[in-house]
Amino acid sequence: MTEWFAAKGWHPRTHQLAMLDEARAGRHALLVATTGAGKTLAGFLPTLTELIEQPSEGLHTLYVSPLKALAVDIRRNLVTPIEEMGLDIRVETRTGDTSSDKKARQRVKPPQILLTTPESLSLLLSYPDAETMFASLKTIVVDEVHAFATGKRGDLLSLCMARLQRLSPLLRRVALSATVADPDGYRAWLAPDGDIDAVGLVTGEPGAPPDITILLPEDRIPWAGHSGRYAAAQVMRVIEANRTTILFCNTRSLAELIFQDLWKANDKSLPIGVHHGSLSLEARQKVEAAMADGKLRALVATASLDLGVDWGDVDCVIQMGAPKGSSRLLQRIGRANHRLDESSRAILVPGNRFEYLEARAALDAVEAGELDPDLFRPGALDVLAQHVMACACAAPFEQGALLDEIRSAMPYSALDDETFDRVLRFIADGGYALRAYDRFKRLVQQADGTWRVTHPQFIAQHRLNAGIIVEATMLKVRFRNGRQLGRVEEGFAATLAPGDTFFFAGLSLEVESIDGEDLIVRATSRPARIPTYGGSRLPLSTSLADRVRAFLSDRQEWDRFPADVHDWLEMQDRRSVLPRPGQLLVETFPREGRHYMVAYSFEGWNAHQSLGMLITRRMEAQGLKPLGFVASDYALACYGLEKVTDPASLFSPDILENEFVDWVQQSHLLKRAFREVAVIGGLVDRQHPGKRKTGRQVTFSTDLIYDVLRKYEPGHLLLQAAWDDARARMTDVGRLANLLDRAGGTMLHVDLERVSPLAVPVLVLIGREKVATGSADDDLLIEAEALAAEAMEA
Repeated sequence: MTEWFAAKGWHPRTHQLAMLDEARAGRHALLVATTGAGKTLAGFLPTLTELIEQPSEGLHTLYVSPLKALAVDIRRNLVTPIEEMGLDIRVETRTGDTSSDKKARQRVKPPQILLTTPESLSLLLSYPDAETMFASLKTIVVDEVHAFATGKRGDLLSLCMARLQRLSPLLRRVALSATVADPDGYRAWLAPDGDIDAVGLVTGEPGAPPDITILLPEDRIPWAGHSGRYAAAQVMRVIEANRTTILFCNTRSLAELIFQDLWKANDKSLPIGVHHGSLSLEARQKVEAAMADGKLRALVATASLDLGVDWGDVDCVIQMGAPKGSSRLLQRIGRANHRLDESSRAILVPGNRFEYLEARAALDAVEAGELDPDLFRPGALDVLAQHVMACACAAPFEQGALLDEIRSAMPYSALDDETFDRVLRFIADGGYALRAYDRFKRLVQQADGTWRVTHPQFIAQHRLNAGIIVEATMLKVRFRNGRQLGRVEEGFAATLAPGDTFFFAGLSLEVESIDGEDLIVRATSRPARIPTYGGSRLPLSTSLADRVRAFLSDRQEWDRFPADVHDWLEMQDRRSVLPRPGQLLVETFPREGRHYMVAYSFEGWNAHQSLGMLITRRMEAQGLKPLGFVASDYALACYGLEKVTDPASLFSPDILENEFVDWVQQSHLLKRAFREVAVIGGLVDRQHPGKRKTGRQVTFSTDLIYDVLRKYEPGHLLLQAAWDDARARMTDVGRLANLLDRAGGTMLHVDLERVSPLAVPVLVLIGREKVATGSADDDLLIEAEALAAEAMEA
């Protein structure tokens, strides 16, 4: 191996050798190193060394990645050095795309190194021969650990590692990441029994600092918008000046929109592509191949390319709109150059004046080495139910022994006997309200006390339906000749009729017909709108929010800002108040026959959206005749026919005990959350042998069960899991609760005669999301200018 490094003109980096030392000491290890630092090789170096010194058959190392495509990428990068060194080591991938005959062969004759995903690993553990297959396992390498450790896929992987540790007690656990704010949290997550001292922390060399700039418009920073679309011509000039550029957008809709804007400004007809998760696999692979071959000058992408891209010729990354977090920004910046000793170059394009402050805050955070906090939480119960069923598929189990094993996984270390018993009873018969139905009777306790699967059909169903990612109901977008472009959500498709047009995969498409789950389209040159996608937006991180708050109150910082941003803050200070850090500013003012209340809470769109629902309900109860609300990452604006004189009464913490519970139970949120946990927990199947249920069928089934449980068993395990999801993920209730807890003691109410400068960006949003793009955008810009003129008037 030393000769191979020398032949390449390389030498092992300090952190790569340190990982080798940790392995020789038999310790688990977490490697935190910047993108381009050779993390993958560092993770595999001990494996290659051991297989060179002591060649062996059987499975030696598992490499687990959050993305199927990433595993394929790593295979390519790993196989090359193995072949160049002439080593007799087999490396294979196993994902959902692997052929069934290859999967069967891998269980009988596994390679020495297997690259896989958490879901595929869980399925492997559901087979009776898992004990034989994993008996020789020496190492598991978890790549990009920050991408899934704190979520449900991390829960599943943690449970899988607990099982692997039982099958192979000397198993060594390794995790790799470029962006970790809380190394000790990840060490505890990685370690058996949460024993943090058993995991060595290896830190890579810092590398060259990134070169990040903020692109300022040729005119002035807009009052409203969140995408940076105004800068399309400027961005196009940046693309022209570089070999290859990746443009990151925070949503799939925005990616399609930015692609169209760039294409209009692309006077030189440079090759540009678009890449996001709703496009077909073939479309994504085609674009990825074109990038790898250097055939594209620019690629507009979403989080689908945040991880695992190793295109050395990318020399600039552009973030369209605000970055939302310093960790995410660093991850995206690392796509440029992808070399440790060269600065990665990035440009931020803020969409409005608040987003300029956010972009500046992100730059400062990166310079200070401040990453976004990692929020670990207890393991999800629907994931636990799926894992227990996988264990039962492999062999009968004893309840106490399995519980001990599960508790050795950090997310489930506090799992109590009663909750685990409820999980078992749920798998055994579906729960009190469902136990009359045979199709829910999956487990039975035998005379010796062990639990086993009641019928082989449940084993087959589990393997066919297991998985953590539950997608929204989607319709395929395809041409009449059968060529598929990707998928759009059913909610958006329901708004379409034959003759309507929309942008997708970089094309303007006209709807010909809707045939079952297929949206039949043809290419057109007519104007079109952008598909909308449900789900939560990327939340503004608390650390960036705190920095933006600090900017508002620290006048010394203002000299760093462009003149229009400086004047905006200056006028706000004269006309109203600039909130101090920790203070909740609430402004009220009349405008055109309505009364407005704007709260500057900086808790992110998800929390503000939830709060808007609750506050307008309370306004209704107080006779304030609310007409609606709008939310941004920075502020919430409610408006109605009566003046709000006591905003403190609207922000009291008891809103979470009263209005919140009523709202969630009556809204689609809980049903949507229940659909996901019912699928993950195995209560509802996505597919049967030979056919797959449509999204509508799954939704119909889960809605029926949901209604039954709500009526007859409101304490059901999955209703509890759905509540946990709806509260935490869909409403950001944690940040909401913090806001309401401090509102009473920190609120400053300022009653104004007219709109304030700080209120303009959020007020412009009123009506914005209900109109199509095109000429309506011009009307909204006119409205923004009118509002701004009124607000900035001395």
